[in-house]
Amino acid sequence: MSYEYIAYEVADGRARITLNRPEKRNALANPLLEELEHALWEADDDKRVHCVILRGAGKDFCAGYDLAGTGAAPPDDGVPRRTGRTIDDDIWQLERNNRRIRALWEMHKPSIAQIHGNCLAGGTDLALNCDMIIAADNARIGFPPARNLGALPNNMWIYHCGPQWAKRLQLTGDTVTGEDAAKIGLVLKSVPADLLEAEVEGLADRMAFIDPDLLSANKRIINMSMELMGAQVLQRLAAENDARGHRAPATKEYFAAVREKGLAGAFKERDEKFGDGRARVDGPEIRDANGHLVED
Repeated sequence: MSYEYIAYEVADGRARITLNRPEKRNALANPLLEELEHALWEADDDKRVHCVILRGAGKDFCAGYDLAGTGAAPPDDGVPRRTGRTIDDDIWQLERNNRRIRALWEMHKPSIAQIHGNCLAGGTDLALNCDMIIAADNARIGFPPARNLGALPNNMWIYHCGPQWAKRLQLTGDTVTGEDAAKIGLVLKSVPADLLEAEVEGLADRMAFIDPDLLSANKRIINMSMELMGAQVLQRLAAENDARGHRAPATKEYFAAVREKGLAGAFKERDEKFGDGRARVDGPEIRDANGHLVED
């Protein structure tokens, strides 16, 4: 399969999969997710591959779902398709996306998310389904659409950072830096941005020393333990819960704002009251008159 929206390469015992829509900040859309799922299973089938590195081209890892679409309409084959206009259509489409992303969880070989720049909304869906996440200290991680665009359709947060921080971030849509994300366990660790690639590649080097069958056995027993705690059932429930969230009055107001002001205008209206939109892990959250955190 040839790829348009991702780049795929195998070398040195690893597959590097790069989200490759830098002009759209690597925003997710159906064609990209289809290619990603295919590449993940291709890597899992390739005996040369010990692990997968998932990363983004350009300034960001992934800024979320492409709410403007890819610009290419699906071919009209005369078959009436789900449109998302009923709650069941909505759930069906959310579950389809979840299944594609869940390949990161279900594939036998381990994956590392390499996070730089923005990792927002749907970008966190990808990252949190990877086995390990290494972030740049100055990365920005969060789910701002929780403010007015439904609930989180994938929800692995509680298994990484616990219920209180999951609530703190989801109930406000605020973000944390990569450095703070490491403090609460949302990511494995953070490093200075100029050392990020070397840190990820160094971890991949160490896994390249290990028999892939043993990597698989040890990944899968840990994932099975999380499944016994309901991790994958929760993802199915998250899709239904997001569809419920899409029926909230605030979501209807958001789409009205998009029609009136465009996406950028609707985002500005939603987010400007939150100032810099950041949460602080250590110490009090003292903010200036514009809602920006005051540094110590």
